[in-house]
Amino acid sequence: MAGAASEVEETMKRLGSHPGFMGYLIVNADGIPIRSSLDHAEAVQYAGLLSMLCQKSRSAVRELDPSNDVTFLRLRSHKHEILVAPDKDYILMVIQAPQVKAPIVKEVKKD
Repeated sequence: MAGAASEVEETMKRLGSHPGFMGYLIVNADGIPIRSSLDHAEAVQYAGLLSMLCQKSRSAVRELDPSNDVTFLRLRSHKHEILVAPDKDYILMVIQAPQVKAPIVKEVKKD
């Protein structure tokens, strides 16, 4: 069990080193935060709302095709990008700043 905990810690450290990383949250199957880098109130809010979204998404996908399942969700707003990886027993959520890419401008050659 200690090996698994250290592996989770190492993974969270690696995630935290990415540019734009704002926080992470691991939620159990009941939607209760079990590990987080967010403050408690924020963790509870994200856990409750995104757990419900995962359940609804899973229901919608299975309604369309009963042999299919949700493997990943990505939500993007102006302020945040939320990456959600649902699993059987846990849900991993990562909050990051959206990466804004400069628009590609092509020069038009004049003959």
